[in-house]
Amino acid sequence: MLKKRDLHECHSLYSLMTDPMVFPYVRYVCQTYEEYLFVTKQLIAEEEQNTSISRTILNETGSPIGTIDLYHIVNKTGFLATWIGSPYFGKGYNQRAKESFLVELFLEHHIETVFIKIREQNIRSRKAIEKLPYVKLANEIYRDVYQTINRTEKIYDLYRVERVDFIGSSKEIQHEIAT
Repeated sequence: MLKKRDLHECHSLYSLMTDPMVFPYVRYVCQTYEEYLFVTKQLIAEEEQNTSISRTILNETGSPIGTIDLYHIVNKTGFLATWIGSPYFGKGYNQRAKESFLVELFLEHHIETVFIKIREQNIRSRKAIEKLPYVKLANEIYRDVYQTINRTEKIYDLYRVERVDFIGSSKEIQHEIAT
């Protein structure tokens, strides 16, 4: 369901990203395909420098339907950004992509804390994230991070996933670690 980013899928992803139901909520707001291609090249380079991890989300047929990234990786923490094309809303891809990505982050890359910032008006993302048992609201517990992401005005709520909470909530991962 996830694969490393590839420039060949940029056309499909750009078409999905420019949908008015998706575009306002993507991290990299690209006005042209060429700009999207450039940003994707940058993400691939950042991954080589260990400052981000970026994956393409695929559906059952192997078609690209969105992306998931961990960016600003510092001291075993980073920020999660996910978007999925509107034809794939409500089909469980978001949750499955997050869980697969978090397994990779916590078990292969040894990340300890993943932050998620969600715009207050993005009700769809808030509802999706609050369904996940290992995600906790972090506005108070990580007050410094919360204030940094809302430097000029309160736009975002801050959520977090701690490695220990995620692993503790997943019987599949506990079994994988034990074997």
